[in-house]
Amino acid sequence: MPDEQRFAIYPGTFDPITLGHLDIIQRATPLFDKVFVTLALNSDKSPLFSTDERLQMIRESVKGIDCVEVTHFDGLIVQYAQDVGAKAIVRGLRAVSDFEYEFQIALMNRKLWQGIDTVFLMPDVKYTYLSSSIVREIARHGGNVDCFVAPDVAAKLKEKFQLPKGIEG
Repeated sequence: MPDEQRFAIYPGTFDPITLGHLDIIQRATPLFDKVFVTLALNSDKSPLFSTDERLQMIRESVKGIDCVEVTHFDGLIVQYAQDVGAKAIVRGLRAVSDFEYEFQIALMNRKLWQGIDTVFLMPDVKYTYLSSSIVREIARHGGNVDCFVAPDVAAKLKEKFQLPKGIEG
């Protein structure tokens, strides 16, 4: 009998996807046969970018990374994991402050479905301070975000905030 494939989900709002997210994706891909980079739709949040814009930015950012599939879902992550046959949820931990929240979510997910595990990955140290909200705030005030996001994402941020293309904040 062939080995069962190892699928994982890396969920997030990705508003926008950052180089820190990409670092976690690149760390996860050697561990799994397929990683579903999954845009989580959350009615409690008011994202800057639409679902379609975020999916487009994610797809462009992960182009060329083997075994990644970009998807989206609305609902419980454990239900989505069951639907796609994933046995793991990948989460990035930037700092100790992330751990308590992520640990609670991981335990709740396992309570909802015993068949799921959470894999915590730490990004490269140069991304430990990076978050989508920080990137949005820098872009909102005309700062240069080129070293925090992929070039197409930086262009989308400049467009969204109607900033000149060559701004160097």
